[in-house]
This record gives sequence, C-alpha cells and structure tokens, in this order.
Amino acid sequence: MTLLYTLIIHLFYAFLWPVSFFRPKLRLWMKGRKDWQSKLKQWQPGDNPVFWIHAASLGEFEQGIPVIEAIKAEIPQARILLSFFSPSGYEIRKNYPKADMVCYMPLDTAYNAREFVRIVNPRAVFFIKYEFWYFHLRELYRSGIPVYLVSAKFRKNQVFFRRFAVWFRKELGFFNHFFVQDASSEKLLLRIGFQNVTITGDTRFDRVIANAAKTTDIEKAKLFSKGSACLVAGSTWPPDEALLSAYMNEAPQRMKLIIAPHEIDAGHINRLIKLFPVEPVLFSEADEARLSESRVLIIDNIGMLSSLYRYGQIAYIGGGFGKGIHNILEAAVFGLPVIFGPNFNKFREAIELIAAGGAFSTGTYEELKSVLNNLLESHSNLDLASSRASDYVYANSGATKKIVSYLKKNV
Repeated sequence: MTLLYTLIIHLFYAFLWPVSFFRPKLRLWMKGRKDWQSKLKQWQPGDNPVFWIHAASLGEFEQGIPVIEAIKAEIPQARILLSFFSPSGYEIRKNYPKADMVCYMPLDTAYNAREFVRIVNPRAVFFIKYEFWYFHLRELYRSGIPVYLVSAKFRKNQVFFRRFAVWFRKELGFFNHFFVQDASSEKLLLRIGFQNVTITGDTRFDRVIANAAKTTDIEKAKLFSKGSACLVAGSTWPPDEALLSAYMNEAPQRMKLIIAPHEIDAGHINRLIKLFPVEPVLFSEADEARLSESRVLIIDNIGMLSSLYRYGQIAYIGGGFGKGIHNILEAAVFGLPVIFGPNFNKFREAIELIAAGGAFSTGTYEELKSVLNNLLESHSNLDLASSRASDYVYANSGATKKIVSYLKKNV
C-alpha cells in the first residue's frame, strides 16, 4: 500500500503539471511549492520552539486560529509555522501576522516529509480537521514529535472504518491525540482501538465569538441597512443567487439585500447586476445617495463578510446547492437566523442549528419565500429564531480551553 500510495502521489503531480497551464489556481499550487526547501532554510526561528499548524484551506485555517493564539499567549517565545495545502488558503492568509512563517506543505513523498521535518524540527504539530498525509505523519512519528488532530470530525463511511483498512488506520496511529468535535467521532475511534481521544467541540465557535467582539465598522453597510429589514447573503453561488433574485424582484420593498458572492471576478459581478434589477449598487461605487436608493448592495471585494453580518436581521449562506454550505457560525453569532440550501448533512452545526430553531434549509423558491415571509412578518418569530441562533453558538464555545488544558500537561 505504501508503494501504491507513492505511485499515486507521483502520478497526481505528473497530471497536475500540464493541467496547471490552463488553471490559474493549479499554477499557484505548483509555483508555491517551488524551492520550498530553500525558503524554509532562510527562515531563522533561532532557539525558539517551533509549533507547526497545518490547514488544508481557509475554512480549516479559521479553526486553527484559536490554537495559534493560545500558543502565542501561553508561550510568547514560540514561533508559528503555518502551512497550507490549497492556494485558496495560502494566497489569502500568507501575510497572517501571528504566523512567523507561512508556506505550502510540500508534496507528500518520503523524501519531502523527511526534509521538511528535519528543517523545521517542530516541538509539536497540529493538523486541522481532515488532514491525513501519510509520509509527513510517519516522519513526525519516527522523529518523536507529537502531532495532534484538532476539531476532528469522523464519519462511519470514511476509509478508516471499513474492513481491511489496516494501512489507513496506521495513519491514525501516528497521531498522539485526537481532539474531536462530537461523541460520534469518539465512538468511531474507540471502536477501532484508539483511546487517545478527547471531545472538545469545534474551535470555530471560539473563533467566531472572538471575531464578533472585534468587528470593524463598515459605514456603507450601516447607511445601506439603516431603517430597513436586511438580509445578508454570504459566499453565494449562482443557484443561491437565482432564488434570492426571484424573491427580491417579486417583493423588493420587503427587505434590502447585502450579497457577498463567493466569486468576485468581473464576469460574475456583471451577471449579478443583471440578475437584480431592483436598484443594485456595487460596494466599490456606492455613495450615500445611491445607498439610500438601492435595494441590493453587491460586495465586490473580499475580507469583510464576517463584519457585514452585524448589519443584517437574517442571513443566507451559499454553497448548499453544491458540495456543501459555507460558514454559518459567522452569521449565527450575531443572532441572525440562517438560511441555506439542501446539501448540509455533512455539517454538524447546520443539523443542530436547524433542530434548535435557528436555521432553515430551503431547496426551492417557494420554500425560501415561505421562510423569509414567516420571519419578516412576525417580530416574535424573528426574535425567537435570532436568540436560538446566538444561544447555540455560545453554548458550544470552549473547545480551545480544553485543548490548551491538555497541552499544558502534555507538551
């Protein structure tokens, strides 16, 4: 299996190389890993302890931030090495100020793993949620460097829990401890013989609470939403936008809409302008007069979504008609009832928030219309859903404290 895995990794790289000429993100993926050894060797952490945090992409990075901040608070001399697998994480967070070094994880080969671990020589390593890279984990294990899986979420259909999955379970054996989100994940690990498990919950709850306490004022959003019910739609995709436009075009006076699409290239922004004929305005072009007249504010930049939710009464989160929904907790922490599409079953927080009465899934226009009308026509319905949303977030906080408590005794 190790030989087969090695072959797959090399074939994967060989396939990506020609494809990268036609895909900008793949070019970034390839370019970012070029000369990774020399870049790491130039970094000078000195005699300070290095803590390595690895995240696949931006979402996992958000889960890792509370751990990074806790390490910095507990060990001020610590140096943080932050690595990413995906360009969507690295390109946005390559200048993250609390990391002393930000890089891509090199391709998972035996040689790369051996060199990476040798150069970095971390005191401890934290992989976030789903990251399982065989050779890097094996090298850390052989080097006696503790490695932890943070905010882990396991499902029974994962390869680790199938018959004849000995090689894949070997990967799990390289971890010193699993900090899992829920009891079902703990149960799955216990079933295959892993006792080194602690249920901590998800560090994202701590992250969104901290973010909500330090959001920045967005004057244009404040002026736009003043005096009107406002729906904030975040990380939307075309199927989400089609439903939202249908509602706004049918009942434009019922509410205002702030929409922050997942993609902000010129083609997508122009499509949105045509999709919403009810006085749309771009954030980059908005002035006071246009903000007061417009019913739809289109966000044509990145980085402000988590602060935008404070200006809404209801949130719509995109992605539910694709692979899965984006971050619903960023909105719920502000007490916004959250609406999203039908593909949410892999997201524990979505399932639980629906059960709590703070979230709603809609797959058709009629369903979306019914939910919005129910919330907008009744203050009591909106207030109840709002309190359920914020209560859920705060009730699930505290994962970071549990992890730090364990680390103080063991690292």
